[in-house]
Amino acid sequence: MIRLADLTAWGEICKSDFMTLRISATETVRRFSELMNRVRYRGESFVVERGGKPICEILPALPPKFSGRDLADLLRSLPKPDEEYLAGVEKLAAKQSTVAESRWPR
Repeated sequence: MIRLADLTAWGEICKSDFMTLRISATETVRRFSELMNRVRYRGESFVVERGGKPICEILPALPPKFSGRDLADLLRSLPKPDEEYLAGVEKLAAKQSTVAESRWPR
């Protein structure tokens, strides 16, 4: 929960550049959860600075432009490979060396 007192203190730490707020890396670490909530629920963006220079930007993720359904539809629309192509793939697969059994327990 953001209190009015926090917003006042925040104004001293962040410099506003239109809709993007600038914040120090140190303050980002201290308020990371709050920043994530502001990005997710308010659509705010932040430029993280170290030594007064921008190093990265935290902003809302864009919705995917190509969904899994779009991929499935595309794959269904492609022509089926011919027998010669499939035989070539099988031949190459047979030549691949086998991977050693993992020593890591499962």
